[in-house]
Amino acid sequence: MTNPSNFHFAGCDTVELAKQFGTPLYVVSEDIINVKCQQIRELFLNKYPNTKVAYASKAFLTLAMCKIIDREGLGLDVVSGGELYTAINADFPMEKVMFHGNNKSYEELVLAVDNNVGRIIVDNFFELDMLASIAKDRDKIVSILFRVAPGIGGKTHEYISTGQTDSKFGICLEGNMVQMAVKQAVASPNIDLKGFHFHVGSQLFDIHGYLSSIQVVLRIMRELKSTLGFVAEELNIGGGFGINYTDGDEETKPLSFFVDPIMANIKTGCEIVGIDMPTIIIEPGRWVVGEAGITLYTVGAIKEIPEVRTYASIDGGFPDNPRPALYKSKYHGILANKADKVADKTVTIAGKCCETGDILIWDLQVPQIESGDTLAVLKTGAYNYSMASNYNRLPRPAVVLLSGGKPQVIVERECYQDLIAREIIPSSLR
Repeated sequence: MTNPSNFHFAGCDTVELAKQFGTPLYVVSEDIINVKCQQIRELFLNKYPNTKVAYASKAFLTLAMCKIIDREGLGLDVVSGGELYTAINADFPMEKVMFHGNNKSYEELVLAVDNNVGRIIVDNFFELDMLASIAKDRDKIVSILFRVAPGIGGKTHEYISTGQTDSKFGICLEGNMVQMAVKQAVASPNIDLKGFHFHVGSQLFDIHGYLSSIQVVLRIMRELKSTLGFVAEELNIGGGFGINYTDGDEETKPLSFFVDPIMANIKTGCEIVGIDMPTIIIEPGRWVVGEAGITLYTVGAIKEIPEVRTYASIDGGFPDNPRPALYKSKYHGILANKADKVADKTVTIAGKCCETGDILIWDLQVPQIESGDTLAVLKTGAYNYSMASNYNRLPRPAVVLLSGGKPQVIVERECYQDLIAREIIPSSLR
């Protein structure tokens, strides 16, 4: 039975979800994801011809998520052999997959080539050489984009700013590096260079980094057409569209806030430099799934330090959400079983790991908190499950998908046996 005074998410009583599936528990709303995908179609794909969208799967990827993205008509951006393997096993259309990464291994590239991945985004000369060799050995022609570093970073945390010159990602613009890469790619009979990719950063609310980077890349495209006769057919501008996590953040912007000025800027820029407008690709991830997820916890020990702080510890923390420790990311939480009560107490939500930095939320306003309460942390759909670990030998949580108010397990909860399933005691220690 549901309780109307409890916190409900996507048509489900979260306290009942916690009782049924246990905690910690990732909860993801398929309905919210569907709405986001519908907005992508209406505000971008259907509005602007010659456009494509690839969901950035590093934000959240499971077999079920692959099926949802395929059903919604989007492509998939993967950044590792593991993400690619997941897509393959979900029967995702390989021609709609874009394979990123700054240090793809030989085995990962072989997996991509053998499975006819649609685009490989080449990050450096080492990768270009390796890919050309693999394609030659298999007598295949591989379509690629070059990732370039436009020299412009986004207004975000330094760890998730990626477009600056001093970045591990992409071919820098110094010393004619891009021209050299294009010459080498065009000369390879097994490489089909389609165009370029750049990514400014993540969790962005400002479009100026995109617009400045577009102008830089368009000038490069003009120079390449003039000097080498190379005409870029595609321009992938990445993703990074930000969402609202707490009251201190800007509100989540509609997709049109980003894509309308971007498309106008590209159109005008192409006219100015005298090149045809290429196919434009975007790669939203967090914007699609971030607000579609919550995480449920059970409150355990409560420690009051008079006139200092009250710590309320939960049965998860750093292993299921490392972002506060990594980026000082902020989240908002609700006592799900007391959602109708006045939040007049201040507590700090502490994780259970043996780390002082394992604090999920500082100074959260809640009603009177007690052991056994259910805590719902909001907007955890992106980069929580995908970054989860077994630190302190904690099993990773289950993932439940809500569709039309009905829950379905899409990732089973790990158990202690899973933690040692691949371990071997050598004979010398038996």
